[in-house]
Amino acid sequence: MAASITRSRRAAIVREAARIRMRCQRDGYRTEQTVAALRAAFPEVSELEAWRFALGWSRADTVTQIGELYRADGLMPPGLSESMLCRWEHDPDEWPGADYAVMLCRVYRARPEQLGLHQVGRVRQLSAWTTEVIGYGRQDADVARSNRQEGAEQMTTDAGLPSVRESLQLALLAEPVGSTLVEELAEAAAEHYAHNYSRHPVPVLFTEVRATRALLAPVLASGEASTEMRRQVGRLSALLGNLAFHLDDPSGARAHLGTAVAYADRCGDAALAAWAYGALSMVARATGHLPAALAYAERGSAAAPRGLVSAQLHAWALLPTLARQGRDREADAALQEALTHLEADPAGEAPGRFGFDAAELALHQAEAHLAIGRTDQARSRAEASAAACTTGTPGWAAATLVLAQAEASAQPSDAAQRGLDVLDRVPSSRLRSTARARLHSLDKLLATRPGGHVEDLHDRLRVLPPPVDAYGTASS
Repeated sequence: MAASITRSRRAAIVREAARIRMRCQRDGYRTEQTVAALRAAFPEVSELEAWRFALGWSRADTVTQIGELYRADGLMPPGLSESMLCRWEHDPDEWPGADYAVMLCRVYRARPEQLGLHQVGRVRQLSAWTTEVIGYGRQDADVARSNRQEGAEQMTTDAGLPSVRESLQLALLAEPVGSTLVEELAEAAAEHYAHNYSRHPVPVLFTEVRATRALLAPVLASGEASTEMRRQVGRLSALLGNLAFHLDDPSGARAHLGTAVAYADRCGDAALAAWAYGALSMVARATGHLPAALAYAERGSAAAPRGLVSAQLHAWALLPTLARQGRDREADAALQEALTHLEADPAGEAPGRFGFDAAELALHQAEAHLAIGRTDQARSRAEASAAACTTGTPGWAAATLVLAQAEASAQPSDAAQRGLDVLDRVPSSRLRSTARARLHSLDKLLATRPGGHVEDLHDRLRVLPPPVDAYGTASS
């Protein structure tokens, strides 16, 4: 197969595949539908390669993601290379062994037959596998999937969110000065808010977190509060700071995050202090105070424990700040430091607002490349970040808008269409201040570029309601 396709034809396929994928995204296609469209356009492309094209991944992205899956399973990453993946995609006589095939199914979230790995004579072991997305022999993951309805999400409804606070309140009625149970419920509440941060409109979650923190104030005032109780107050304050930032309230964010640092220092929680400094760096960077942003980033990275937290601080705080200052070599060093710490961490990623994952790392890389002027690298990393996120979520919106900014000069109409796609899929009440800032930045980049989509985007942004109006009311 590979010998019949010239290098120029291969390059043309890659370019056209990107256009088809983008068109399918606009039309709301699922990944398997996009694969079908790609295979119809390019019969010479294998299922395995078409699936990668449909996700918008490079071979390097696939290799990286598989390595991260191995680390998440507590295993050393294998010696997988881009050339190996290239042979599997192009040579009918070269196919992955069983372990690699499992990981390809997991990382692409596909069944063996969708990747062409079920055919006789290729990977025989696959015939005995489940037709569900493979969990690499992890029965707990398989059982959890089988017990969950297709497309269903964990319950975090309007009723479910305040019920967490109400349970804590009931415990405090029984133990007004706190107890082990109250500490556990306060921790559970903070975990719930952190893990479901992106499932609720920011103003709704802000109100709940604030009310929960207020419940703990009398315990602190009693003088009986334990170290653990103070830690949870610090975590709730950190969440409030992040929420205030996403409501476009930088001064409020600084106040809440400063409180989080104070409680983290009081408790000796280095990870929380580092995270709060990282968030303060983000706020300072967003308001144009780059020296302050760098100072906070350096304090956070110095305080961060080795591993995941240090990786996050280098990627989230140091990398974008140095890139914005035009310090290319130092930015590259910060990125390498982040990757080193991430590789050394036994888990490799963690969920929730205080966690860190591949999608977030790719987003920070993309924005740094964009700030430095490396448009191609920015586009590649933004595509990887968007592909790793669920469509319509804040992470997806962020990555999509960074990708649009990277495309603005060469493909203005496509870039504007991406901005419109975000506005179509994300209600204004759920648009964070960061997404709004990226949208307006995109609008400025496209200001001198003609085109229907460009004008449509400008008109949509002109009438976009603010996150909080002049009377202090949040968008709904």
